[in-house]
This record gives sequence, C-alpha cells and structure tokens, in this order.
Amino acid sequence: MHPFHHAASQPDTPAIIMGGTGKSLSYAGLEARSNQAAQLFRACGLRRGDTVAYMMLNNIDYLPLCWAAQRSGLIYTCISTKLTADEAGYIVKDSGAKLLVVSAELEGVARDLPGVPHRFARGGEIEGFASLEDSLAAQPETRIADESAGRDMLYSSGTTGRPKGIIGPLPEGPIDQPDALTGMVGMLFGFRPGMVYLSPAPLYHAAPLRYCMSVHKFGGTVVVMEKFDPAFYLALIERHRVTHSQVVPTMFVRILKLPEAERTAHDLSSLEAIIHAAAPCPIEVKERMIEWLGPKIYEYYSATEGAGFTAITPQEWLKKKGSVGKSLLGEIRILDEAGNLLPPGREGRIFFHGGPPVAYHNAPEKTAEVTGEHGATFGDIGYVDEDGYLFLTDRASYMIISGGVNVYPQETEDVLVMHEKVADVAVIGVPDEELGEAVKAVVQPRHWADAGPELEAELIAWCRARLSHIKCPKSVDFDPELPRHDTGKLYKRLLKERYWPAKGPAAAADPGGERGAAAG
Repeated sequence: MHPFHHAASQPDTPAIIMGGTGKSLSYAGLEARSNQAAQLFRACGLRRGDTVAYMMLNNIDYLPLCWAAQRSGLIYTCISTKLTADEAGYIVKDSGAKLLVVSAELEGVARDLPGVPHRFARGGEIEGFASLEDSLAAQPETRIADESAGRDMLYSSGTTGRPKGIIGPLPEGPIDQPDALTGMVGMLFGFRPGMVYLSPAPLYHAAPLRYCMSVHKFGGTVVVMEKFDPAFYLALIERHRVTHSQVVPTMFVRILKLPEAERTAHDLSSLEAIIHAAAPCPIEVKERMIEWLGPKIYEYYSATEGAGFTAITPQEWLKKKGSVGKSLLGEIRILDEAGNLLPPGREGRIFFHGGPPVAYHNAPEKTAEVTGEHGATFGDIGYVDEDGYLFLTDRASYMIISGGVNVYPQETEDVLVMHEKVADVAVIGVPDEELGEAVKAVVQPRHWADAGPELEAELIAWCRARLSHIKCPKSVDFDPELPRHDTGKLYKRLLKERYWPAKGPAAAADPGGERGAAAG
C-alpha cells in the first residue's frame, strides 16, 4: 500500500524517526510533507518524466522528498554526499536534473555545481539557493491533481570510473500499484505492518532508500541513523524495539570488535531479521553474528541494475557457508574468459539470464559492455555448486595476476580483517618486476600507534598460517582511514592509483554496478 493509505488509517503512527535527534514524522506528517513537495515541483513547472536531484545528508525530509517525486511522475536521482563538486556535477548534468536540493552542510560543494533551473538548500542557507523549508511551507498540503508514478535513477558508485545512471521505464498505472520489491521483502524477510526498521546507511544508496520506502508501503516505522556508530546502533535497537535492519559486512565487523561488555549491554530480543548485502561477508564474521543473535541473519546478492537477485536464509547458510543463495530472479550462468559456459564448481564471471533488462542513461556503450546473449553481469566472479547455490569469489576488476597465478583478494581480506589489531583492510596488486603484480595489504589499524614493521610482520605471519603463501601479502602499508563508501564499498581505484601509473590496471573500467542494492 502507498503511504497515503496509512496516513488515512493510522495518521499518528511514526513513519520516520531520526536516530540521533529523535525527531519524528507521523504518517499524516509524511503525507502532508510529500504533498507540499509535489505541489512545489508543479509550481516549478516540472512534469512527468522530468528529473530532480537530491544531494543531502540523512534528514527528516529525505524520504518525504522521494515520495513527492514518486507521486509526481518524476525521476529522482540521489547523489552521494562524499563526492567532489566535479563528481557530483557530472551526475547533475548527466541526469538532466531540472531541480536540485542540497543540504546546507554541503555548501562548499553546492557552490560549484552546475546551474539548474531550480535550486533549494535544506537546513540552512546557501548563496543562490532558495530555502527548501520556506518554499515547502508556502505550498498546500493537498494532493496534486495529476498524480502518476515516478521512479529513482541511481548512479553506480564509480569505484573505477565515471558513475553510470541506471534507468528503467516510468511505471504506468496509479501511484499505489503493487511492486515486485515490496512483495519480495515481505516474503523473504518478514516485512509486515507494525514493523520497526533501523536504517544505518546513507539514504542516497539504493538498498537503504528502496527498503525504507518498502517499509512505508507496509505501514512500518523507519528509524534513520544520521551516521553509523556500532554502539549507538545497538542502543537504538533496544530503544525503539527494532524488528528489522539492513547492514553491510563492515558494520558486522565493527559491532563484533566492540568490547564485550558494550556489545552485550542491550536488549536485542525484538530483532526478527538483520539483512546484509553489498559485499561478501567473511564466513567467521557471519558465524559469530549467528552464534550471538541466533538464526536471524539473512543475505541477498543483487545490484542497483536489478538484472538478478539471489537470497539465502540463515538456516540455509549454515548448511552452505559462504553462499549468497539461489537465484530468485534470472538464471545464473558462469562464463570463462572466452565466454564459454562453465559447469557447477567452476569459477568464472557471473551472469544473470532472463532477468529485467539493464540500461544506463546516456551510455549505450556501457550498457553493451555488461549485457549479451547470456544476460547481464555485475562484474563479479564466482561459481554455482551442484545444488544451485551461488558463491562469490571477488570482482573481476580486483583480480591480481601474480607470477601467472590468479589471486582474488577477497579471501585474503577476510582473513586479515579478523586480526584483533585491524579495523579495515584492502588487498591489491602492485607492480613487481619479477611477478608482474605482487599482493599488498593496505591496513587501517584499530590504533594508529600500532602501525609499523612489527605489525606488518605479525599480519603477514597471521595470513600465512591460514592461507596459501601466494594469496598472502608480500608487504603491508598502513592508512589512518581507507577510502570506503558509507555503504561498505571500497574505492580500490583510489588505492591502486598510489602504486600504478595513470594508465595501469587502476584505470581499467569496471563493467559492474553497485553490488548488493535492492532489485526492482
């Protein structure tokens, strides 16, 4: 059901609660706010098929603005707040946005963005931008007369090149028509009326945005964290009796590395399901999460493109550890480098055949790179076992060729991140005269004072005790903070550029999109 139904049947139920401030918006308030924004869009001359862009920090107006675009027949593009003015400006221009909303905290970037006909600042003043709050307050809270269904157009995170806008046709029919994602999350993860969903990630990312909006279709409450903090995340579960949440594996790692007294200080008994995606989860990490919370950890694998979707329950995963499940959307096909189909157990590039079509905005050549007779690929490597369960190995663009041997760094990263002195890690290939590429680990230590030759030797020994030496780093560098997206994706391109010439492997294009985003 569309939120306007819940505004009529349960107007006082909280639709949104901000985790840090406690500020909330009821379903009646969500309906009023989204109607005011829809009225503003029409007052600005926007019509069905036009594009609006949001570059905002998590705030109480984010989801109402998305619902406003959805009910106005508009395409809404949500932009990462971590981008530079050049990077964000590319998206604004490429998307063809006619209206832009920017958080006042991002004033430095906002001033250098390309001009669009209508610009609004939220939460403060930006020169040349109108006040969003004042502009909304001037609009009526009634529904626009020409409602029609809109949709998002989200951009891949650009981990190895310019981001690509992932577009599909505007939905036909009424704004409250059923959709595949809502039905899927209800079936797989038990989304239901009255649920309380904790969203710890930025709303500009596909999965948090789409799942939060799905919760609103069920009439549940969304608790939005302004920024993830592992201890506060657990406190919010207890405070709001959270039933469902979605995280990325790096968040699991940070939670598990809390002092035990702090990690076990909260009542988490309300939890029914924690869902994770976006990157492969180290087996030991997931084992520990299930041991602690019970069989409540669900996983899926997909991408913003939505060409395929797999899922696995905790009960299945305990029997198939490391798997991301069976396909629920699209037939999985594994291909070798020559494009030949591979049998079960053989590792190759993952394709989904027969799923929804993939298209990139203004980039037919990019669309052609990821699609073909075998369907579409997200750029990942893996294999399917005899029972049809998919196992991920790594991204094709991250593969290291060392002495003629293919090394996929995910396995090495999974080992190193479990060391007690490691907060985060990336494993990459660097130039080597003898081997062509050598395996290097770039480590973010939990305590910077530990960085140095002793920890380097300790980590190499730790890895060699658990993996083949060819998979272990020959050297370790230290970094106070790795360039990781708030959604968990690592910008390895930025790390590799430190070691490779500009035209080396770091500049290779990544055919895949955002792994782990919701389909649909």
